[in-house]
Amino acid sequence: MRRAVIPAVLLGLIVLGVGLLRINTFWQQPLQLPQESAIVTVNKGESLREVLRRAEARRWLTHANWVGMVARLFGLDQQIKAGEFEVNSPMTAGGFIQQLAAGEVMQYSVTLPEGITLAEAVALLRRDPKLKRTPQKRLAAELLVMAQGRDSAEGLFLPETWSYTRADTELDVLRRSHFAMMNLLNDLWEERPADLPLPSAYAALILASIVEKETGVARERAQIAGVFLRRLTQGMRLQTDPTVIYGLGGEYNGDLKRRHLRDTANPYNTYAISGLPPTPIALPGAAALRAVFSPDASDALYFVAKGDGSHAFSATLAEHKDNVRRYQLSRRADYRSSPQEVEALKD
Repeated sequence: MRRAVIPAVLLGLIVLGVGLLRINTFWQQPLQLPQESAIVTVNKGESLREVLRRAEARRWLTHANWVGMVARLFGLDQQIKAGEFEVNSPMTAGGFIQQLAAGEVMQYSVTLPEGITLAEAVALLRRDPKLKRTPQKRLAAELLVMAQGRDSAEGLFLPETWSYTRADTELDVLRRSHFAMMNLLNDLWEERPADLPLPSAYAALILASIVEKETGVARERAQIAGVFLRRLTQGMRLQTDPTVIYGLGGEYNGDLKRRHLRDTANPYNTYAISGLPPTPIALPGAAALRAVFSPDASDALYFVAKGDGSHAFSATLAEHKDNVRRYQLSRRADYRSSPQEVEALKD
């Protein structure tokens, strides 16, 4: 009897071994991709079984059910992530599933340039064909939440290059940008100089947005921030064109008139109001923010565009008037208020 049992056990082990070897063959089978690489999209809520059946229908692999069974034994069927995956040859069926479980989704990027407005940022993101769109009403409601009780969320987003996947919406990118801006602003505010003449982090953000719009020359940011901070300290009006232009909105056609500078109904008219405008006027970059917290220590109170993209700074009104006569009243044909590269970016 014992002699009969041993061959049966051996036979069973042999069958089991052959079966496991066969299953391993299915797991290790090379994917038969039509090209060296292919894009696979796993939709939210889609199961591994559905993904494998699609792959089998495309003749990328065989015995999808057996491959799926092995994945279930390893618990990989519960780990696959939604998104877009780039599958490259050579790759096995098992390696394919492990890639889906690891969440190695394709990454894309979008750049929010420094100095654009929130409306421009939203429009830029909504034009990106790879980003999903959030319904307009929900997007507006979410932006209002980010405004934290203010009338506008302008300026509360860090302009950077942001990575995203096919599963992301423009709102996802805006949330990352907002989170980064809040972290940076709060960190700078916590470490601010004791003599910084600003009442809040939000006031610093407003001023940084003005600095961002006033110059594209990196070395001038701290100088311009210093000018504005000294003017605020001395009770002088900021008298800066970009705030007026922002307040005009769609009314501005590229030509700033004297009547615009006298308009007391425009809350952003810093020629008519004292102090800062009510909100930021753009998305300031990290460099403009840092300039506000580390302004230059000169005595300059004025500056005027020189026509090459940079500015001439002065400490007295008489010096400023001389600079205006020199650089503004006798403009060259190639006069520019912004550096060449900044003008190109605007186009």
